[in-house]
Amino acid sequence: MSVLAVTVKIIIGLVLLFAITKLLGKTQISQITPFDFLSSIVIGELFVHGVYAENARLFQLIYPIVLWGAIIYLIELLAEKSIVLRSFFEGTPAVIIRDSRIDKYQMKRNKLNLDQLLNLLRQNSVFSLGEVKYAILEMNGTLSVLKNSADASPSRRDLNLPETPVSLAAVFISDGRVLEGNLREYGYDLPWLEDQLKMQGVERARDVFYAEWRNDKGLSISRK
Repeated sequence: MSVLAVTVKIIIGLVLLFAITKLLGKTQISQITPFDFLSSIVIGELFVHGVYAENARLFQLIYPIVLWGAIIYLIELLAEKSIVLRSFFEGTPAVIIRDSRIDKYQMKRNKLNLDQLLNLLRQNSVFSLGEVKYAILEMNGTLSVLKNSADASPSRRDLNLPETPVSLAAVFISDGRVLEGNLREYGYDLPWLEDQLKMQGVERARDVFYAEWRNDKGLSISRK
């Protein structure tokens, strides 16, 4: 295949891909759903095959990309008209934390583990589960967080109040497993943790889904 032929195909392919992207209206990565992601992979494969396949003509590049783009556009139009189709192709938001309690069913359903949840919370400037009233996992994988009223704005500076010490929450139990390294780092041990759990009516650490320690609030637990 000549260099000129490859160059022409790449330019035409890029123009087609850009036109399809503008047509579908996905201007930001944050707008892309899992279905959009899979569609992008398919279009990319069609583009590469049409450019570099031996004896592939220009029509064999243009037709698959245009056809696939038209199918996706039709699905987008149908999804706008039908809630059922929209839910099927784009998914629905899931309430992961409700009334400050983790919904383990929704976490399992969305293949989300505790470490991933904590990471998403930190991206929302939330460093303790105790601050969260509601957390909703959106269709594009981002997390929307509504804090408890005590942890929400206004800030202490807004109210002209003196600053208080700030500490990170330490995870002591994750999915029934005691993180002894974190305990030792904060100067505590397993017997101390067991006493703290018994004070809250919990006999065994494996019965706890999540437990965190904050110097200002003590031990907060979420049972299995």
